[in-house]
Amino acid sequence: MSPGHLNISEIFHSIQGESSFAGWPCAFIRLAGCCHGCIGCDTAYAEHDAKILETDDIIRQAVAFRAPCIEVTGGEPLLQSGVYPLMKQLCDLGHTVLLETGGFLSVKGVDPRVHKIIDIKAPSSGVCDQNNTENIQLALEAEPARRQQFEFKMVLGSRSDYEWAKSLLHEHRLTDSFTIMMGVMFGRLEPKELAGWILSDQLKVRMQLQLHKYIWPPDMRGV
Repeated sequence: MSPGHLNISEIFHSIQGESSFAGWPCAFIRLAGCCHGCIGCDTAYAEHDAKILETDDIIRQAVAFRAPCIEVTGGEPLLQSGVYPLMKQLCDLGHTVLLETGGFLSVKGVDPRVHKIIDIKAPSSGVCDQNNTENIQLALEAEPARRQQFEFKMVLGSRSDYEWAKSLLHEHRLTDSFTIMMGVMFGRLEPKELAGWILSDQLKVRMQLQLHKYIWPPDMRGV
């Protein structure tokens, strides 16, 4: 693909459903492509029906929504090299920019102004062995003023997922310095179960639900 172009699945305006920004109106730029095959993936359609757009056109469409934040997501957005200048340009324009990544690729090259929401895949995802542990190290090594630009998201499908996640958080002491968002795989684990475990263990995490799936049908696109 030529420089200045990106393969885009969709650009839309919705309510941010996850992360510490949940509830805010948000412009979403969903890049196409992933191929990691996570069990329970709810954006598999991003592998198909994509269109090639110029960076300036992408920015124009996203900014037109006049949302308080703009999220770059996927698919896996970091697969496309053009995403890095896209995020930089959005930051240069003064926007609050969020990146939601599957956690398979390093965020090292991402503009430090971007708020990075990094998945840590649990065993029931089927791709736990593909977690890029460099992202944890990058967050731990970040200057204190930049640590707030990192947060980690863990979507769990079982009690064994929860125990695995709890062990990893304790091992790296992630709850000491970072926002940890812990949620359930929709339709597979009841939220009240996860809430009970968190409360019983006094775990310092923020529980989240996929808000957009409670506002609109769970399989609806563009929300």
